[in-house]
Amino acid sequence: MTDLLAECIAERLLRPFETRWHHVCGVAAAAEVIAAGERDSKTLIDAAWLHDIGYSPDLNRTGFHPLDGARFLSDHDCTEQVVGLVAFHTGAEFEAEERGLTQELQAFPRPDQSLLDSLILADLSVSPLGLRVHPEERIEEILDRYPPSDPVHRAVIRSRTYLLACAARAAVRTGSPDEWGFSAA
Repeated sequence: MTDLLAECIAERLLRPFETRWHHVCGVAAAAEVIAAGERDSKTLIDAAWLHDIGYSPDLNRTGFHPLDGARFLSDHDCTEQVVGLVAFHTGAEFEAEERGLTQELQAFPRPDQSLLDSLILADLSVSPLGLRVHPEERIEEILDRYPPSDPVHRAVIRSRTYLLACAARAAVRTGSPDEWGFSAA
């Protein structure tokens, strides 16, 4: 899959949903900056474009977007690494547990942690409107958007420390952690 193909797939599935589309465009832009230090930059950028395609009503089967997106990509011969990144992005394993979908998620290969950290940093660094934010602000925005009874809210509460640690590792690897809201120390 080429970066352009990933972008076209995301655009076809998500452009009608303006806020989601702005977020995905911002995540892809952040991933391009982060990818400069990655050994597999193409994979990271493809996953950034595709990470939220499971929100599309055309793909929604379980109501759990990482799983629905990964299933679509797997069925369309996407690389195992991109499929795994989409499946496990931004604490998906915590939400899968909340939804009783752990077994279904584990059908996909867990991606390289370094690439997953980078995708988590990109995702948590972009607001729903596509604007750059600190990962902690993004987590707070998600918690505000979903009520405490929602599995997303519960999963983010449980995964916050993990998510921030992943984002911090990736920010440090970029060589300019301050740009992402993390100190170099």
